[in-house]
Amino acid sequence: MTTARDIMTGGAECIGAEESVLLAARKMTELGVGALPICGTDNRLKGMLTDRDIVVKVLGQGKDPAGTKAGELAQGEAVTIGADDDADEIMRTMTSHKVRRLPVIDGHDLIGVVAQADVARSLPDPSVGQLLEALSSD
Repeated sequence: MTTARDIMTGGAECIGAEESVLLAARKMTELGVGALPICGTDNRLKGMLTDRDIVVKVLGQGKDPAGTKAGELAQGEAVTIGADDDADEIMRTMTSHKVRRLPVIDGHDLIGVVAQADVARSLPDPSVGQLLEALSSD
């Protein structure tokens, strides 16, 4: 059984909810990623911040990225997956919530992220095709 722990990209780094979007953008650039988990001062996951969020919700609305906190862009409760959840659960969660990245939680600790690309590399072609179709349709 393939689990989230098996296919995730480990060592996910957070951006603090109180840190600026500008800092988040710099961190994304340094790490070569398009998204960062947002963590609160309580070290709990608050959401995910994507490069698209920065462009659409900050720059596109004329906001100052240095004065906008990452936590302001966290919406609702973060969608996560358990480290030992299987591939079917990953697919169901991504599909039902229409998300391309899932933070992987072990207990209350963030241990990695499963991205659409991780799923594509790890699962059989028909499953990946179904996931891509579900995430692309509206």
